[in-house]
Amino acid sequence: MTSLFDTEGGADLPSLDNIGPEIESAVQFFWETLQGQAEDQRASADTTRGRRAQVLGGGQMDGFAGLVEDLLVAEGVPRESVEHDYQATLPGFFRHEKEWDTAVVHEEELLVAIEYKSIASSFGNNLNNRSEEAIGSNTDLLEAYEEGVFAPSPQPFVGYLLLMADSEDSNAPVGLREPNFDADEEFQGASYARRAELLCLRMVRKRLVSGAAFLMSGEEEGLAAGAFTEPNEELRFERFARELTSHVSAHL
Repeated sequence: MTSLFDTEGGADLPSLDNIGPEIESAVQFFWETLQGQAEDQRASADTTRGRRAQVLGGGQMDGFAGLVEDLLVAEGVPRESVEHDYQATLPGFFRHEKEWDTAVVHEEELLVAIEYKSIASSFGNNLNNRSEEAIGSNTDLLEAYEEGVFAPSPQPFVGYLLLMADSEDSNAPVGLREPNFDADEEFQGASYARRAELLCLRMVRKRLVSGAAFLMSGEEEGLAAGAFTEPNEELRFERFARELTSHVSAHL
C-alpha cells in the first residue's frame, strides 16, 4: 500500500506530547481543500500537510487520516497494515460490507476502524445524515465482531472524529418538532454544535465507539492558521489519539 506520509528525507513522525500543531495542520488542510486552495500544499514537500497531501486523494479530512496513520506508525504499526478507503473495506453483519476511512489490519487481525467526518454547511440535514451513518455503521461493525466475523481479532478500536464549522448558524439555538412526544431535555434549545457534541459523547458512553473526537473551527481562522476549539474535555483529539495508540500497542 502507498504510504500517506513518507518519513524518509528528514520528515519526523508526530508526537502526542506536542500534537497541537499537527491538529492545526489537518484543520488548515480541511479548509484549504474546501476552498479549493489545497493544490499548492499538495505539490509541496516543504510542509507537513504538503508531504501528506501528495499521496492523498484530495478529501477534506485527509489531513486527519495522514496524522492518524503517522501516530500509528510511531507506535510501531507497519505502514502496510494501515489501510484507507477502498482498501479499508470491512464486512458487516446487517449489510455485506462498508468502506471505512482508516482500518488497521495487522497479521490478519482487525485492530482499528475509524471514520472522519465534517460539517461546514446545511447543519441540520448534514448532522442528521452523519448521525444515522455513524450509529448504523458502528452498530453493524460491533455486531459483526460479536458474531465472530473478524475472528480471531480482538475487539477493534472503533473511532469517530467530527469537525464542525464554528459559525453563527452552528452555534444558534435550534427549535424542535415534537408533534407526538417530547424530545430529550438535553436537546431542548441546543445548537447544532451541541447536538453534534452529544452525538459523539453518547456514542462513547454507550460504547458504540471506543473513542471520539469533536472539533470546531471558524472558516477565517482555520484557513489562516488551522485554529480550532474542543468544546468537551472527553472528546479532545489528544485523548482520542492516546486511547487509539494504547489499544494498538497492546495488540502488536
